[in-house]
Amino acid sequence: MHGWIILDKPLGLGSTQGVSAVKRALREGGYAKAKVGHGGTLDPLATGVLPIAIGEATKLAGRMLDSDKAYDFTVRFGSETDTLDLEGKVIAESDVRPTRAQVEAVLPRFTGPIEQVPPVYSALKVDGERAYDLARAGTEVVLATRSITVHALSLRVVTTEEATLTALVSKGTYIRSLARDIAKALGTVGHVTMLRRVKAGPFGLDQAISLDNLAEHAKARTLEHILLPLRAGLDDIPALPLTPDQAGLLRQGRVLVGIAANDGQYFAISDDVPVALVEVQDREVRVVRGFNL
Repeated sequence: MHGWIILDKPLGLGSTQGVSAVKRALREGGYAKAKVGHGGTLDPLATGVLPIAIGEATKLAGRMLDSDKAYDFTVRFGSETDTLDLEGKVIAESDVRPTRAQVEAVLPRFTGPIEQVPPVYSALKVDGERAYDLARAGTEVVLATRSITVHALSLRVVTTEEATLTALVSKGTYIRSLARDIAKALGTVGHVTMLRRVKAGPFGLDQAISLDNLAEHAKARTLEHILLPLRAGLDDIPALPLTPDQAGLLRQGRVLVGIAANDGQYFAISDDVPVALVEVQDREVRVVRGFNL
């Protein structure tokens, strides 16, 4: 079992619990023990796409963390909480409620490269401690501004109290902070009441399965039917076919020379078997991540 199972994470479940659910499914289905990891943390109050890497796919989990993500989210105007979501206590209120036209008018200010201050209730570390642990202990937390990119931001629905938007964002973007800043730009305050990840790297909701579905496949011992191949996590990278001899050299950590390929990253394969994620430069091929398959 080497590949990806994409969970549609339910409300209230943490990312590590999602990993545990897949480990349990493998165990209950009688499959061989394998490494399991997730490709990007999703808060318990968020739902949606949670890529779970199995076996050799765990070597690509870090690359998944760096990928772009897409979210649907709802901002409730009029109150801001300390956690910037439904979990926290109200720390600011406003009577201002923006119109649809006003919301649409400020969105260009939050599209493209922007600066963002993460929420104090986040897993970022301050002097070796998690920011949320310090915040819960009553310690004042000051987090540095970070550069992120909002590739696309669109408005879906607006009511008197709320606005629902879709955002495609870079690594390191906090939707809760984005919602806070949009509300402030509108002369009010706000917090997130709904957050759903609809895409993580190449994976979307159409590939995601529920925990119930996962359990059913485990019971039927058919997890391979919902397992996406290792290659699925690299669908934006071209394949580089190798001969068995070339594949053998790469597996030994050798550098291939004289390869007719443009510079860049490739997914090296031999007879449809994944060999490595490689980097080509000046017709030389070097291993970035090797696969033991």
